[in-house]
Amino acid sequence: MDKIILSNLGFYGYHGVLNEEKVLGQKFFMDVELFLDTKKAGISDDMNQSVSYADVYNIIKDITENKKFNLIEALAENVASEILEKFILINSIMVRVKKPEAPVSGMFDYFAVEIRRDRNE
Repeated sequence: MDKIILSNLGFYGYHGVLNEEKVLGQKFFMDVELFLDTKKAGISDDMNQSVSYADVYNIIKDITENKKFNLIEALAENVASEILEKFILINSIMVRVKKPEAPVSGMFDYFAVEIRRDRNE
């Protein structure tokens, strides 16, 4: 299966269990992989045979910046379900949400959740 990759997308959002996270917000980074057959698009050079990564990006940006979730699991789930709903050519999707400023005492790059959802689920 082919894939379209959106890597390390950065957003500012208000997701988290703690009240400070909901009020002050923080940075989130996301990786998304769209699994679909791109052969027809590759042969025809026709955008209608593929999925616009710009359109997918705008959906991710809207959800991440304009909605609030306690859990990054819920953020990932909402991104995956909305993209699968809007783009019929996508067979499955992987969403990885990275939280580099998680309120955890210690040194780390980020905490993350990664999900994969198939259209047939």
